[in-house]
Amino acid sequence: MADKMLAATLVSPGKTELREYALPDVSNDAGLLKMEMAGICGSDRLGYQRVEHGPRIMGHENVGLIAKIGREASQRWNVQEGDRVAIEQYLPCGTCRWCRTGEFRFCDDTDWISGRVILRYGNTPLNVAPGLWGGFGQYLYLHPRAILHKVPNHVPAEQLALFVPMANGMQWAYLQGGACPGKSIVIQGPGQMGLASVIAAKEAGASCIIVSGLTKDQARFDMARELGAHHTVDVQKQSLKDRVREITNSHGADIIVNVSAGGKDTVLEALQMASKISTIVLAGQGEQSVPSKGFGRKLVTMKWVQGSSYAAFELGLVAICSGKYPLHKLCTHQYPLSQIDDAMKTSAGQGKPGAIHVSINPWA
Repeated sequence: MADKMLAATLVSPGKTELREYALPDVSNDAGLLKMEMAGICGSDRLGYQRVEHGPRIMGHENVGLIAKIGREASQRWNVQEGDRVAIEQYLPCGTCRWCRTGEFRFCDDTDWISGRVILRYGNTPLNVAPGLWGGFGQYLYLHPRAILHKVPNHVPAEQLALFVPMANGMQWAYLQGGACPGKSIVIQGPGQMGLASVIAAKEAGASCIIVSGLTKDQARFDMARELGAHHTVDVQKQSLKDRVREITNSHGADIIVNVSAGGKDTVLEALQMASKISTIVLAGQGEQSVPSKGFGRKLVTMKWVQGSSYAAFELGLVAICSGKYPLHKLCTHQYPLSQIDDAMKTSAGQGKPGAIHVSINPWA
């Protein structure tokens, strides 16, 4: 194993440099991951424009092989050198009320509070030793607080790199939305999170899965139907509210997951097409207005969601590893470290066409 590595380093908004770093010593309670693949998340496109706390190595959808590990860490995580793992982005404290209740993604140590530096993969700057906090490099430091999930060797790395959107789909459509047999669900937005939500709803046994999007999303509509959606709706050609009521015999949707990331009226649409007793899950980032009246006699639960729980990651990985879904069709583009800027543009719909999930191969 070499003593140096390469990593794409974000040095200013929208600009990365390929830099060389020394591999750190590994203490008894930590480890080192040899990266295989790092996915690009929708949040990365925003983080790519921010360097307030100093240069950093981005990448929090990380899959790789244990290259080095201390004895204590090996016992704690139940892994050995050579094991293949997926790493959550969170590095929680383990002792606060949120960690104690299993909701460690809300731990204060993983969030920006009072300007302090956080510990979170893809977000922690280089000036926090040992600096290797992101997957857009050949190796990743495994902090003692890291959350690991063992994964099998037979699944292609680019498909395993889908584990974050898959976990989000499981969290939002199933664990928070309540998808199950007998329930109808509308997923607003056919991007990587929306398509993952289709798989989650399918896995949960939802009786009717409807996906909405724009005219330009025709290829994604086809993908949604292949993954298990029963209906797709082009909101530029049809009234989503009317079409949902038609499909559901005028009852409306039991669950609505908003992953549209835009359109100020998407929440209004959700309330209009929601059934009398329903759940609306708000996961899409955007400036949506949230009206509070004018929808008749309804009992609607509205949830703003953030990230995924450990259980959701496990469920998502089970779906990925099952081989039941054509996930290779979601893995549309892979780039080397030297082309991070092009990869970000493609992920944002400004580079190569047809992007759904874009990933980085640090060894290409």
